[in-house]
Amino acid sequence: MTNRGTRTRRAALAAGLAPLLLAACGGGDSGSAAASSGPPKVSATEAGVVAPAKIEVIAGLTGCKVKIRTEADELREGVCRTKQGDYLVTTFPEEKLKRTWLDSASVYGGTYLVGTRWVVSGKPAVLERLRLRIGGTIEQLRGIGPSAGPST
Repeated sequence: MTNRGTRTRRAALAAGLAPLLLAACGGGDSGSAAASSGPPKVSATEAGVVAPAKIEVIAGLTGCKVKIRTEADELREGVCRTKQGDYLVTTFPEEKLKRTWLDSASVYGGTYLVGTRWVVSGKPAVLERLRLRIGGTIEQLRGIGPSAGPST
Protein backbone atom coordinates (compact mmCIF):
# COMPACT_ATOMS: atom_id res chain seq x y z
CA MET A 1 0.00 0.00 0.00
CA THR A 2 1.41 3.41 -0.95
CA ASN A 3 1.67 6.31 1.44
CA ARG A 4 -0.74 8.26 -0.81
CA GLY A 5 -3.24 5.39 -0.71
CA THR A 6 -3.05 5.31 3.07
CA ARG A 7 -3.67 9.07 3.30
CA THR A 8 -6.61 8.79 0.91
CA ARG A 9 -8.17 5.99 2.93
CA ARG A 10 -7.64 7.91 6.18
CA ALA A 11 -9.21 11.04 4.67
CA ALA A 12 -12.22 9.05 3.47
CA LEU A 13 -12.57 7.43 6.89
CA ALA A 14 -12.31 10.81 8.62
CA ALA A 15 -14.90 12.24 6.25
CA GLY A 16 -17.26 9.39 7.03
CA LEU A 17 -16.80 9.61 10.79
CA ALA A 18 -16.85 13.39 11.26
CA PRO A 19 -20.65 13.81 11.13
CA LEU A 20 -21.13 10.86 13.48
CA LEU A 21 -18.62 12.22 15.98
CA LEU A 22 -20.20 15.65 15.89
CA ALA A 23 -23.65 14.18 16.43
CA ALA A 24 -22.42 12.04 19.33
CA CYS A 25 -20.37 14.79 21.00
CA GLY A 26 -22.53 17.81 20.21
CA GLY A 27 -23.72 20.05 23.01
CA GLY A 28 -26.85 22.12 23.21
CA ASP A 29 -30.22 21.52 24.76
CA SER A 30 -30.82 18.04 26.03
CA GLY A 31 -32.73 15.72 23.77
CA SER A 32 -32.44 17.88 20.66
CA ALA A 33 -30.26 15.31 18.87
CA ALA A 34 -32.61 12.50 19.81
CA ALA A 35 -35.66 14.51 18.76
CA SER A 36 -34.38 15.23 15.25
CA SER A 37 -34.71 12.61 12.59
CA GLY A 38 -32.39 12.04 9.65
CA PRO A 39 -28.74 12.95 9.26
CA PRO A 40 -27.24 15.71 11.38
CA LYS A 41 -27.70 19.21 9.94
CA VAL A 42 -24.00 20.11 9.81
CA SER A 43 -22.15 21.69 6.91
CA ALA A 44 -19.05 20.01 5.51
CA THR A 45 -16.98 22.97 6.64
CA GLU A 46 -18.33 22.76 10.19
CA ALA A 47 -17.86 18.99 10.22
CA GLY A 48 -14.25 19.33 9.10
CA VAL A 49 -14.86 16.95 6.21
CA VAL A 50 -11.70 16.32 4.26
CA ALA A 51 -12.51 16.00 0.57
CA PRO A 52 -12.50 13.89 -1.46
CA ALA A 53 -15.34 12.23 0.37
CA LYS A 54 -17.28 9.13 -0.55
CA ILE A 55 -20.50 9.64 -2.47
CA GLU A 56 -22.49 8.36 0.53
CA VAL A 57 -20.87 10.96 2.80
CA ILE A 58 -21.58 13.84 0.43
CA ALA A 59 -25.17 12.67 -0.01
CA GLY A 60 -25.58 12.22 3.74
CA LEU A 61 -24.44 15.78 4.40
CA THR A 62 -27.12 16.99 1.99
CA GLY A 63 -29.87 14.98 3.70
CA CYS A 64 -30.11 12.34 0.98
CA LYS A 65 -30.03 8.57 1.01
CA VAL A 66 -28.35 8.20 -2.36
CA LYS A 67 -29.37 5.64 -4.97
CA ILE A 68 -26.24 4.59 -6.88
CA ARG A 69 -26.88 4.42 -10.61
CA THR A 70 -23.32 4.12 -11.99
CA GLU A 71 -20.40 2.10 -10.59
CA ALA A 72 -17.35 2.32 -12.85
CA ASP A 73 -13.59 2.56 -12.52
CA GLU A 74 -13.73 6.20 -13.67
CA LEU A 75 -16.63 7.41 -11.49
CA ARG A 76 -19.52 6.63 -9.18
CA GLU A 77 -22.81 8.43 -9.68
CA GLY A 78 -25.87 8.53 -7.47
CA VAL A 79 -29.30 10.12 -7.60
CA CYS A 80 -30.71 12.19 -4.74
CA ARG A 81 -34.37 13.07 -4.45
CA THR A 82 -35.08 15.39 -1.53
CA LYS A 83 -37.51 18.14 -0.65
CA GLN A 84 -34.70 20.56 -1.61
CA GLY A 85 -34.88 19.16 -5.15
CA ASP A 86 -33.35 16.42 -7.27
CA TYR A 87 -29.63 16.27 -7.98
CA LEU A 88 -26.82 13.92 -8.98
CA VAL A 89 -23.67 13.32 -6.95
CA THR A 90 -20.67 12.08 -8.93
CA THR A 91 -17.31 11.14 -7.41
CA PHE A 92 -14.03 10.34 -9.13
CA PRO A 93 -10.95 8.36 -8.04
CA GLU A 94 -8.65 11.04 -9.52
CA GLU A 95 -8.94 14.80 -10.02
CA LYS A 96 -7.99 14.50 -13.70
CA LEU A 97 -11.01 12.22 -14.30
CA LYS A 98 -13.27 14.89 -12.78
CA ARG A 99 -11.79 17.52 -15.11
CA THR A 100 -12.28 15.21 -18.12
CA TRP A 101 -15.90 14.63 -17.08
CA LEU A 102 -16.51 18.40 -16.72
CA ASP A 103 -14.90 19.03 -20.11
CA SER A 104 -17.28 16.50 -21.64
CA ALA A 105 -20.26 17.97 -19.77
CA SER A 106 -19.41 21.44 -21.08
CA VAL A 107 -20.86 20.37 -24.44
CA TYR A 108 -24.30 20.36 -22.77
CA GLY A 109 -23.78 23.41 -20.57
CA GLY A 110 -25.38 23.65 -17.17
CA THR A 111 -24.53 24.55 -13.61
CA TYR A 112 -22.44 22.31 -11.36
CA LEU A 113 -21.24 22.37 -7.76
CA VAL A 114 -17.61 21.24 -7.90
CA GLY A 115 -15.30 20.03 -5.14
CA THR A 116 -12.19 17.91 -4.84
CA ARG A 117 -12.88 14.78 -6.92
CA TRP A 118 -16.68 15.30 -6.81
CA VAL A 119 -19.41 17.13 -8.74
CA VAL A 120 -23.05 17.73 -7.88
CA SER A 121 -25.38 18.60 -10.75
CA GLY A 122 -28.84 20.06 -10.42
CA LYS A 123 -30.78 23.31 -10.64
CA PRO A 124 -28.80 26.42 -9.65
CA ALA A 125 -31.02 27.23 -6.64
CA VAL A 126 -30.58 23.69 -5.28
CA LEU A 127 -26.82 23.79 -5.84
CA GLU A 128 -26.51 27.09 -3.97
CA ARG A 129 -28.29 25.61 -0.93
CA LEU A 130 -26.11 22.49 -1.11
CA ARG A 131 -22.94 24.59 -1.38
CA LEU A 132 -23.66 26.02 2.04
CA ARG A 133 -23.68 22.47 3.45
CA ILE A 134 -20.89 20.72 1.54
CA GLY A 135 -18.67 23.49 0.20
CA GLY A 136 -17.32 23.54 -3.34
CA THR A 137 -17.67 26.15 -6.03
CA ILE A 138 -20.47 26.77 -8.51
CA GLU A 139 -19.33 26.39 -12.14
CA GLN A 140 -21.48 27.47 -15.07
CA LEU A 141 -20.59 25.54 -18.23
CA ARG A 142 -21.47 27.25 -21.51
CA GLY A 143 -22.43 24.46 -23.86
CA ILE A 144 -21.97 24.53 -27.63
CA GLY A 145 -24.07 25.97 -30.39
CA PRO A 146 -25.92 29.25 -30.57
CA SER A 147 -26.72 30.90 -27.27
CA ALA A 148 -30.34 31.20 -26.29
CA GLY A 149 -31.67 34.71 -26.68
CA PRO A 150 -34.47 36.70 -28.16
CA SER A 151 -35.06 36.13 -31.83
CA THR A 152 -35.07 39.09 -34.18
